[in-house]
Amino acid sequence: MNWQEYFRFFTITSSRYFIFAGIAFFLFYIVLRRDSTFRKIQPKYPAISDYFREIGYSILTMCLFTLVPMFLIKSPLIRPHTTFYTNIDQYGKVYFWSAFIIMFLMHDTYFYWMHRMMHHPRLFKWIHLVHHKSVNPSPWAAYSFHPLEAIVEVGILVVFLFTIPIHKFHLLFFFLFMIIYNVYGHLGFELYPKGFSKHPIGRWINTSVNHNQHHQYFKGNYGLYLLFWDRLMGTVRQDYDLKYDEVKSK
Repeated sequence: MNWQEYFRFFTITSSRYFIFAGIAFFLFYIVLRRDSTFRKIQPKYPAISDYFREIGYSILTMCLFTLVPMFLIKSPLIRPHTTFYTNIDQYGKVYFWSAFIIMFLMHDTYFYWMHRMMHHPRLFKWIHLVHHKSVNPSPWAAYSFHPLEAIVEVGILVVFLFTIPIHKFHLLFFFLFMIIYNVYGHLGFELYPKGFSKHPIGRWINTSVNHNQHHQYFKGNYGLYLLFWDRLMGTVRQDYDLKYDEVKSK
């Protein structure tokens, strides 16, 4: 293994996590902690030990997240069999930009069904329990996974690289978007406006309140970016809209 390349990849992955989770934590958990403009979804704040646990598991996750692209993209034996490409003109600019939408929908679908699978009683304690130790999540929980879950989570990269043409900038920008939305989902504060969960568009979009309920109660609200699969499969919690309105009315 080229360790210089590994640490370069790890630096990119970890810097995104620490920058965006760090900024969110600093703003909402320190600067605005007593600002009445923002009210926490769950009024209580996590313990210091929770933050250290989340950061510790996140670092381990990022080590694994770095190994997979190294193994797939940098290996001369595997890369030729992937759909990875470096010249935008090879598939054109229309496809290049359209691919982000395709990746978004693919990842949302992959996550929903993978997430529900990990909640199966026979799998939960071995794979997903570590993430659910954050019953009251903070931004640091964004990558707080058991190593087995980290491998399953990064499996979406494998799906991408063996199904649709993937440019290096697709990976760079898509996974940047992923960590930003993941930090928002675990923020513990709701940023969307009042009434958003009932809006014709907003009702299909996942919110921090929605995912916070999943952490608090362990059941329902399995989506990542959208609520399409949750609504289709009837897994949106019945008290979601009520909780959303309660949080935004504080």
